[in-house]
Amino acid sequence: MNRKVIKRVHSKTISMLVIVYNKILRVSVAVNCDNDIFITVEQALIRMTNAVRSIAQVENVSLEAALARPLAETICSPINVPPYDNSAMDGYALNLSTESTNTRYQVVSQILAGRPCDIKIKSGECARIMTGGKIPAGCNAVIMQENVRQIGDSHIELTKAVQLGDNIRKCGDDIGEGQTIFTLGRKLSAIDIGCLASLGLTHVRVFKRLTIGIFTTGDELAQPGEKLQAGQIYDSNRPMLKALLNQAGFDVVDAGVIQDEKEAIKSRIKKLSETCDAIITCGGVSVGVADYTGKAFSELGEIDFWKVAMKPGKPFAFGKINHQHKTVILFGLPGNPVSSAVTFEILTLPMLRLMSGQQAQSTNTLYLPTNQTIKKRPGRRDYQRAIIQRNEYGTPVAVTPFAKQSSGVLSELAHADCLIVLEKEQDGVEVDQYVLVLPVAK
Repeated sequence: MNRKVIKRVHSKTISMLVIVYNKILRVSVAVNCDNDIFITVEQALIRMTNAVRSIAQVENVSLEAALARPLAETICSPINVPPYDNSAMDGYALNLSTESTNTRYQVVSQILAGRPCDIKIKSGECARIMTGGKIPAGCNAVIMQENVRQIGDSHIELTKAVQLGDNIRKCGDDIGEGQTIFTLGRKLSAIDIGCLASLGLTHVRVFKRLTIGIFTTGDELAQPGEKLQAGQIYDSNRPMLKALLNQAGFDVVDAGVIQDEKEAIKSRIKKLSETCDAIITCGGVSVGVADYTGKAFSELGEIDFWKVAMKPGKPFAFGKINHQHKTVILFGLPGNPVSSAVTFEILTLPMLRLMSGQQAQSTNTLYLPTNQTIKKRPGRRDYQRAIIQRNEYGTPVAVTPFAKQSSGVLSELAHADCLIVLEKEQDGVEVDQYVLVLPVAK
């Protein structure tokens, strides 16, 4: 069998395996939900990735408005950066000859940044030059001004040896004409904006910001500023999730707090689906008698799954509803604040980024020894709040889990700088055992 045939057979085999695996996942999800068993975090991510797609539209914006926006085009440089050979420091541009041992040069010109010299520097001559100044014709090295001695008004003598090319930034040394700078989907940083400006660009094509609708549910929720009544707590989830969405570059439609009443929840979802690309709810997706969000999801559209084998965050629902000519993605987050924050970071945010046209982001992880024992029951992947311990040089050397790992203790997540990730099969962790550590962006 020749290589081409083998390649085709191999490709077909992989495609068939992917199809079979996806079918298995679909069956396992249905069976798991019916039997009160959860899917794994990996299965949840695969299911969601298969279900969502980039839906963001394209717009042309100024560089000032492009921060944190994903590129809708690949950027190739129209010019060389720098556009000419220039001096890397203040000094003297020399016509340096390899055959000559001359150390004395006549100063025949002065070159400031933005004011090039229009004469050719001859052998034995030099030009006073400032940082960024264009290297004049005939010059092939720059010597620092600290390494020369003034002789009269028009000559210098070198006090240190200099080599060809010293202290010259070559044309295109930073970016070459035609070079690919940023690829489609890159989320632009402040430094990226500077690079684009160095190309002379004033506008770029980016994906429009997605609009995310959000509301929380619960008869027990009071708003900050209100006086707590008996049995009430303040709604911390909605302000937190709104801030996380804004930080990630999404527009937010805040639909407030809805009482635990199925028809009211359905009505709010229908209203948000008119203008939103995705809807995030918080609370009401568990199995309690007053958990109506999941029921509302089911009656309005499809639920792919509603339980994930993770802690915190087991009651997480994912689905979609069709509204007119578009599909609106639904994320049902747990009501406990730590569960809400963790499921947003691990499950929800990667899908929103995919929908918005962003490139997949790599996850920075560490393996560190824990300086405490960690208790855990097998069955779910644990994300435990912790602090990274560093030595005097700032190098991570160990990790300390917090004593309290309740999904209702939000303050410890606020002080944590990482999550310890324990796989669902793990039983517990002894002191000095290495664990996977996921740093938390602040």
